[in-house]
Parts: sequence; structure tokens; C-alpha cells
Amino acid sequence: MRKQSINKMVFAGTAFAGGILLFNNIRKKNGKRVWVYEDNDMRNSVTVDREESVNAKYDDAEKGLTQLDAAYRSEWQANGFPQTHREIENLKANK
Repeated sequence: MRKQSINKMVFAGTAFAGGILLFNNIRKKNGKRVWVYEDNDMRNSVTVDREESVNAKYDDAEKGLTQLDAAYRSEWQANGFPQTHREIENLKANK
């Protein structure tokens, strides 16, 4: 091959590799930013973890729980997780 065509191939390969590195770097930076509505994400809210549960007036089991704890409790009940140490011991004994 001629020297001029080899130089063009090396230049094109270098430019292509640089473009791939630049593309990957930009994609990594954009992937780290996650946008959420602040009022919808309960785990990042300090006020939700301090305010009393809305159902505390009506449900004795939710007295003393925060709104975040009440949300976790309802999720645990929906998925069938044991609520107390006694229930966990009964499940271990029955297996």
C-alpha cells in the first residue's frame, strides 16, 4: 500500500476510536442523573418520615407509625410478610 493511504486509514481509525470514547463518556454522564418528582418519592422526603400516619385515628396498629412506616407496613401486609417476632417464630416452628 501507499504511505498516503496508510496514513488515511490510521487517521480514520483514530478518529473512530476517539468518537466511540467520547460517546461512551457522554452516555455515562447522562445515565447517572435520575429525575423524579420530589413529592412522589417518599424515601427522600423528611416530612413523610416525621408526620404521623393518616390512618392512626382509625387503625390501632398504625398508632405511633409515621406515614413512611405505614406505607411499608401496608406493603408488607400485601406481600404476606410476618409483622411480629412471634409470627416469625411460628413460621420457623411450622417448617
